[in-house]
Amino acid sequence: MQYLLLIYANEAQIEGQSAAERQSIFGEYMDLANNLRKTGQYVGGNRLDSVSKATTVQVRSGKRLAMDGPFTETKEQLGGYFLIEAGDLDEAIRIAERIPAARWGSVEVRPVIPVPVPAHV
Repeated sequence: MQYLLLIYANEAQIEGQSAAERQSIFGEYMDLANNLRKTGQYVGGNRLDSVSKATTVQVRSGKRLAMDGPFTETKEQLGGYFLIEAGDLDEAIRIAERIPAARWGSVEVRPVIPVPVPAHV
């Protein structure tokens, strides 16, 4: 079963780290991704750009609304994700606790519900 591990952290806290600290943490992420890839559990993942570059889109009464930034104000921002294969929720949680940001932020573990998309003919 696939699980999406949503990685939340305070962007200001991360930006306050030295370049060496950020590089070390990035190395931890790469090590984890490579280890999960070796076991066949890594499906994909990416870091997201700053929340200051986000745009939130809504459609109300048939009209599009586009707003700068996230929809809600929070202390932690979604900074990236891992999409993994795990046998069950317990295994997904064990992987989530290995994500570096779990030490200062949080990692939300969500089962993925596959949606078949028909191919265009």
